[in-house]
Amino acid sequence: MAEGGERGLLSIGIFLIILVVSIILYEPLRLIPEWSLITPLVLALYGCWTIVLAGIRASNPRKYERGPFSTFALGLILIAIGGAWFTYSIEPLYSLAIILLVPGALAIAAALKRK
Repeated sequence: MAEGGERGLLSIGIFLIILVVSIILYEPLRLIPEWSLITPLVLALYGCWTIVLAGIRASNPRKYERGPFSTFALGLILIAIGGAWFTYSIEPLYSLAIILLVPGALAIAAALKRK
């Protein structure tokens, strides 16, 4: 099996585990206040996995594949969307802060990458 196929299968497995963890955090543990917040939690946790995947890609780059910085940026955006959506139910101003934090973090990462 090609390396990209293995990563795809790994990502599907991680996604299913994230779904199970989110359901467990909602139903038996009651750590999530309402069921509609499962989706933003899944987005944020999958964004964390995407950042880990960027680290894997950085250690083993392949030709004609998305670069690690692009994958890292996608992970950060997923975390920001999920986090902002999740915190919107608590305080909308926190959501705005999270959304504004991501372009700043990406600008800093891009500037450090160019050095």
